[in-house]
Amino acid sequence: MSNRSLINEDLAPIAQDQRKWNTWNYAALWISMSLCIPTYMLASSLIEGGMNWWQSILTIFIGNTIVLIPMILNGHAGAKYGIPFPVFVRASFGTKGANIPAMLRAIVACGWFGIQTWIGGASLYNLLRAWNPSLAEIDNISLFPQALPMICFLLFWFLNMYIVHRGVDSIKKLLVFKAFFLPIAAFALLIWAIWAANGLGPILEQPSKFETNSDFFAYFFPALTGMVGFWATLSLNIPDFTRYAVSQKAQVNGQMIGLPPAMTFFAFVGVIVTSSTAIIYGHTEWDIVKLAGKFDSKIMVSFAMIGILISTLATNIAANIVSPANDFANLAPQKINFKIGGYITGVIGILIMPWKLIADPNGYIFTWLIAYSSLLGPVGGIMIVDYFFIRNKNLIAEDLYKHDGAYAYNNGFNSSAIIALLLGIIPNVPGFFLQIKIIDASVFPEWISHLYNYAWFVGFGVSGILYYVMMKNKK
Repeated sequence: MSNRSLINEDLAPIAQDQRKWNTWNYAALWISMSLCIPTYMLASSLIEGGMNWWQSILTIFIGNTIVLIPMILNGHAGAKYGIPFPVFVRASFGTKGANIPAMLRAIVACGWFGIQTWIGGASLYNLLRAWNPSLAEIDNISLFPQALPMICFLLFWFLNMYIVHRGVDSIKKLLVFKAFFLPIAAFALLIWAIWAANGLGPILEQPSKFETNSDFFAYFFPALTGMVGFWATLSLNIPDFTRYAVSQKAQVNGQMIGLPPAMTFFAFVGVIVTSSTAIIYGHTEWDIVKLAGKFDSKIMVSFAMIGILISTLATNIAANIVSPANDFANLAPQKINFKIGGYITGVIGILIMPWKLIADPNGYIFTWLIAYSSLLGPVGGIMIVDYFFIRNKNLIAEDLYKHDGAYAYNNGFNSSAIIALLLGIIPNVPGFFLQIKIIDASVFPEWISHLYNYAWFVGFGVSGILYYVMMKNKK
């Protein structure tokens, strides 16, 4: 019999007759989630960092093709057993130990929620600036921005919390609007960039800022890790979505059709528009909210900002509330439901100070994306090795909801998974400390510090291999 501390309505398996998502539902899901402002900023930050247009596009395509692999592999258990991520991870970490990776993933999602909410608040502020040009630009240098941008941020935050209070069903109309509006807006922005820069030719001729191959690869590999890290969160909790799949084929094909093409297309828009700003304004503008604020027409600025607001709201609820709400519910299923989990996400999203995370492109990629990929890569390696190589895709579904079943381990914790997780994180710590400038580069050998540039790959490989060895030795 299931233990009440391990199950509620949100964590219970989805019955087979209730799994109705087909290939195109998953393709649409990825298209919707990919067409978001952080995707645009991801691509444009590579241009700001020194890449030319084709180097940026190639980096993003390769990164999303790589992350598609763990996305499909981890999605298998969701489609087969109808279980969400916090329940699936009990198989490897234990019924109580599962809270460790669930909380790691949830905190990252809170950061993303904060980032998206800040983008929405900044859009609201720039909408006000369009009609009152005397208002100052947002201060991204100080610890806190000015009062009015913060008020706009909190207003947009309350709107998100209101949607959570009403329930996720209330976001469906916004998602439909976004699915139509954002592709049209993206094409309009692309046409504007080509027109304002006097054709596509001058844009594509913008050179790379890297003078040598070694300079390029020194930027490329950490950038690639950042691209993988962008969806490292979803590569873990993808069972939250594949649990509704009509078949394995539906989730595999849908993700293949939806993820790399949608990310690459919207990245292409970001790359072309950002490259064009160097021609139009004399410097690259990687922040789409700031760029929209530069338009001469008040009506055009207003249209752009309202579009960004609605798109950001829809993406935030779908991508950054659903999963962490489930993760927090996993802590105490009888006390924390979806709404309470959503409120917790919202509060942490403020405390994480998102305006500082995206204050500059280097911070966005090297501090935020790579840093959290160093935490989530090890979890992904352990989950995939456990499911495919230790258990051969066979789980005892009912025991995932019991403290005395096959996944109880030692008082609910699998020490092998926890040790492997820690040992997968440790190699990336020196590079992170160096990145945030709390140690001197001479403290560690150079090769140890450089491991951080490959954080997701290092963590995934180290933890996966060590977990396999430890679990095989237990038998």
